[in-house]
Amino acid sequence: MKLQCDVEVVNRMLPTFGMKSRGKGTRAVLSIGKHLDKSGQRSSVYMMICTAKDRAGSKYKLKDNIEKFFTWFVQEGKATVRLKEPAVDICLSKADANSLKNFLSAARLADRGSDSSSLPLSTLTPVRARDVEQPKKKLTIVSKKDYPLTSNFPYSLEQLQVSYCKLSRVDMRMLSLKALRKLDLSNNHIKKLPATIGDLSCLSELILHNNHLEAFSEALCLSTLQRTLQLLDLSQNRLQSLPAQFCQFRELVNLKLDDNELVCLPFHIGRLSKLKFLSAAHNQLAVLPGDFRKLSLENLDLFGNPFIQSNPLDHTMQLTFPLPLQELASRAIANRRIPYGPHLIPAHLCRDLEVAKTCDCSRVCINFYIKTAVSMNLHQVSHTVVLVDDMGGTDAPVQQHFCSLSCYSKFLDKSLQRGIR
Repeated sequence: MKLQCDVEVVNRMLPTFGMKSRGKGTRAVLSIGKHLDKSGQRSSVYMMICTAKDRAGSKYKLKDNIEKFFTWFVQEGKATVRLKEPAVDICLSKADANSLKNFLSAARLADRGSDSSSLPLSTLTPVRARDVEQPKKKLTIVSKKDYPLTSNFPYSLEQLQVSYCKLSRVDMRMLSLKALRKLDLSNNHIKKLPATIGDLSCLSELILHNNHLEAFSEALCLSTLQRTLQLLDLSQNRLQSLPAQFCQFRELVNLKLDDNELVCLPFHIGRLSKLKFLSAAHNQLAVLPGDFRKLSLENLDLFGNPFIQSNPLDHTMQLTFPLPLQELASRAIANRRIPYGPHLIPAHLCRDLEVAKTCDCSRVCINFYIKTAVSMNLHQVSHTVVLVDDMGGTDAPVQQHFCSLSCYSKFLDKSLQRGIR
C-alpha cells in the first residue's frame, strides 16, 4: 500500500521547548509493509515515509502504536495520524481522497494487529527521485507519440493541453482530474463532448478550437460549468446552432464561435451579463436575436456573416384573430410574472415561456407575433467593433417582435417619420 501526498511530521514535544513546527508539508511517498524490528528476530508492520531529502525513508511501527486518526477533511485529501511512540503527528495533505481513505484503512488494520496476509502490504524500499517530485500542475502534449497510453495523467494537473493528437473523443481519464482549471483539446477530431465534462467542478477555460463538433449538449449547459466556465472556444467546428440553455453559462467572459455554420445565436444571449469578448465571425448569421441589445462588451467580431438588409416594411406575420386561449394564458403568466414550472403546467408550455419575446410596448408574446429586423450600430453594445463587412460597416440587423398589429403600426409610423427605410 503506497500513497503520494504532502507530509509534515510534527513532534508534539516541540511546544514544551518553546518551538513551533514549520507548518508546511513536503512531497513524500508513504508505504505500509513489513520490516524486521530492532531485535532482528521478527518482522512487524511499519509505515515508511520517503521524501526527496530522505529517499531511504523513516519508519514508524504501527501495531498498537496509533493513538488517534483525524479524518474530518479526508474528502479534501487531508488527514492526521497521531502516533504514541515517538510522540509525533503525521499530517497528510494534497492526497487523492480515495487513495487516502484506503491508506488509512490499511493503517487502522495494522494498528489493530490484523493478520498481515489480509493487509495490502508493499515492499519497504527507497523511492526514485521522480516519485517524490512536487505534483505536476501543467502538462502540454502536442504530438501523438507523446500521448500516454499506459499511464494516467498526473492527478494534480490544473492545466492540460492535448493538441494535434487526432483524438476522436475526449479521453475519460481526463475527466478524473478534479483540480483541472484549463482544458485545451484544440486541433483534434472530436465530434461529441461527453456530459461528464460538466463534473470538472474547477474548470474555467475550455478550448475546443478546430475540431469536428456538430452539437453542444444541453446537459453541459446545466452542469456545474455554469458556475465556473469563463472562457469557451468553439471556433472552427461544424456547429449549426446552440441550445437555449447555453445562456446558463452566466460566468462566461470570453466566447469564441468563429468559423462554424451557425445560423443564429442563442435566443437569450443577453443573459450572459459578464460576457466581454464575443467573436462569431464567418458563420451563417442573417440576423441577431433581440436580446443582443442587452450585452455590454469590450470587443465584438461578427465579420463575414451574410446579414440581411434590414427594412421595417419587410416582416413575418404570425398572428391569428382572435388569439388562441393558450397564447392569451401564456402571455398573462409572463406579463404578470406569475411563477411557473413543470410541477404546475405542462413542460412544453414551460419551454414556450422560456423563449417569450418582448414587444416594443414592453408586453410579451409567445408563439403569435409580427417579426421584423431593425438596424443597430454595434457600438451600442461594444466598445470595440471589428468591421462587419468589407465596406467598413458596423451596423447589423437585430430581430424585433410585436405582440399586435397596433404595436407594429405605431413602430412603422415612427420609422417613416424618422425616414428609416
